Amino acid sequence: MAIVILITVLSIIGMFILAIFFPRVKIGKFSISTFYIPVLIGAIIILAFSLVDFNELKTIFISKSDVNPLFILTLFLSMTFLSIVLDESGFFSYIALLIIKKAKTKQLTLFIYLFLLVSVLTIFTSNDIIILTLTPFIIYFCKRVKIDPIPYLILEFISANTFSMLLLIGNPTNIYLSLSFNINFIDYLKTMAIPALFGGLVAFGLLLLIFYKKLNKPLEECESENVIINKNIMIPSLIFLVSTILLLSISSFLNIPMYLVTLIAAILLIIYLSIYSIFSKDAKNILFTSLKRLPYSLIPFLLSMFVIVFSLKDAGVVTAVSKFLTNIESTFAYGISSFLTCNILNNIPMSILFSEIIKANTNITQTMIYSSIIGSNIGAYLTPIGALAGIMFLSIIKSNDIKLSFARFSFYGLIISIPTLLISLLTLFLETKIVL
Repeated sequence: MAIVILITVLSIIGMFILAIFFPRVKIGKFSISTFYIPVLIGAIIILAFSLVDFNELKTIFISKSDVNPLFILTLFLSMTFLSIVLDESGFFSYIALLIIKKAKTKQLTLFIYLFLLVSVLTIFTSNDIIILTLTPFIIYFCKRVKIDPIPYLILEFISANTFSMLLLIGNPTNIYLSLSFNINFIDYLKTMAIPALFGGLVAFGLLLLIFYKKLNKPLEECESENVIINKNIMIPSLIFLVSTILLLSISSFLNIPMYLVTLIAAILLIIYLSIYSIFSKDAKNILFTSLKRLPYSLIPFLLSMFVIVFSLKDAGVVTAVSKFLTNIESTFAYGISSFLTCNILNNIPMSILFSEIIKANTNITQTMIYSSIIGSNIGAYLTPIGALAGIMFLSIIKSNDIKLSFARFSFYGLIISIPTLLISLLTLFLETKIVL
């Protein structure tokens, strides 16, 4: 057990150091993420010294189960591709610009509109997509009208990582924990809708309290600006995305795996763009750029953490944690512990770990699963290392010369995350009691 724990700790420490101080390295013309490298090395060592049951891992990776990590990666990357194509067509920038024009010279109005925009778009895409697409736009706009971008950036990040828990596809952690326990799209939505909405309202109220004075300052009216959109790509990609979400909602009734729905949609969109690129150079560029923008670093990261978590399971760590949590009311035990674990492991490996912790329990309840999902989403904004979205967020901000330190980010996260977490968990707790 000791050697497995040591490898895990060193891998995590290495991941944090690289994520904070050296998030990317340049090799020639290419720039790659570094955060997953220590975790990958840790997984290789575990496999090399047979510190995990290799046959069990092999069985999981070749199984047809929804919990197969390869299927989960396929689902997430396919959905991400659909959203990125939509962004490349100009959709997100166009909608954001409409919101900005409607706000005119009132910062408070802009703040409210941006909250609504981010919340709605996150529900139908994912937190990672919103961070990647809207963060640069917010920075550009705030610089242009000479206002402090921090309130709007914090609003974006908090909103995206709160409303990402409303739909099953909103976050990779939702996907992994739900599919691990055969929770379908509709059942997930029925349970998580109210906690997500209450959590979102609490988070927004706290954001208003924190930034109210700054938002009272007038906003310079922005000159009219046109966003270049490609309707021949935007409309089909929007249809693909909406159709895919609708099919996901009934996939369990049709007995079709969710990853297969998203994969087919992504392939069909690639075929459409490939055919259209014969007549349009823009289509070829959008296809190439969209494929390039996919978060490929998630692949070695998730697979490596999967190996590390299973080595912890074989070492008896998972069973010990599961026994400890049974002594506390499950909603708050799993919600708070997952919230804290996000900021030790990152939320994706946390979801893998908590899936095994829940399975080790002799009396599994739905509350354990949903409270872990709540903790994994809200835990993302306690510190930047709570989620991949946080790492990407700080990287984008740093590259645009915006001053937001790790400590300042965590200060806002601490003030907002704890009340939001407790209200969301309390809502889930009461909802469960009423249903029962």
